[in-house]
Amino acid sequence: MAVELVMVAGVLAVALPALWLGLRGLSRRSGHYSSDVTADRVSLALLVAVRSLTLLLVLALSAVVLVSAVGAMVRDLELPSLVPVFFVLDLLLAALVLLTFGRRVRRRPRRPASPAAR
Repeated sequence: MAVELVMVAGVLAVALPALWLGLRGLSRRSGHYSSDVTADRVSLALLVAVRSLTLLLVLALSAVVLVSAVGAMVRDLELPSLVPVFFVLDLLLAALVLLTFGRRVRRRPRRPASPAAR
């Protein structure tokens, strides 16, 4: 019973916020831009495709873990042996999302204008 509660809490506390923040940063890109317009479009399309696939995998793993853990708690059954593996994989992918494209963009603070420059 305790393992199922930890899994549900972990998915609700880590994976679902990572999914939300990842959706917000799906097409945002930081870094260098190419001078070639075609290469720039291809790189953006590839970036969005890989990020979408990652978010889809996080969504599927979160759904499997939540349904299995809640079902095991309600029916008082033993948890299938692959569900903890899916839970760890879900947390690792959520951490990947949070540390890469799920972060909020910090803007550099503006420096006050020097009175000497006027």
